[in-house]
Amino acid sequence: MAVDFSGSWKLYEQENAEEFLRAVSAPEIYIKMMKEVKPLTTIRQNGDEFSICVKTPLRTNTNTFTIGSESDFHTMDGQKIKATARLVDGKIVIESEKLKHVREIQGEDMIETFTAGGTTLIRRSRRV
Repeated sequence: MAVDFSGSWKLYEQENAEEFLRAVSAPEIYIKMMKEVKPLTTIRQNGDEFSICVKTPLRTNTNTFTIGSESDFHTMDGQKIKATARLVDGKIVIESEKLKHVREIQGEDMIETFTAGGTTLIRRSRRV
């Protein structure tokens, strides 16, 4: 059975955010904001087509993509990259030259793991 990512998810915990954001050269204002803000992520899934919208008080970022097709993605710090999303063992995996983002469902939680170089950020969200 396919994993259903659809719904709204509220961040409740993150590990290593400041170190990760510094490793990807995020602006200082963004690093400060991410420590205090709990983004709301809304996912619309229709088969292999996804629209993922992340809202914070300062900005809204939406990425739309189809599994297996190269797409443009806007990163957490506002950069634009090209990458191909894949579905691997029920996880959405988006990988570019500098960044890997894995999104998965574990029980009631959505776990996101971002890796850049040797630094990893883990974010946990729950459906709302």
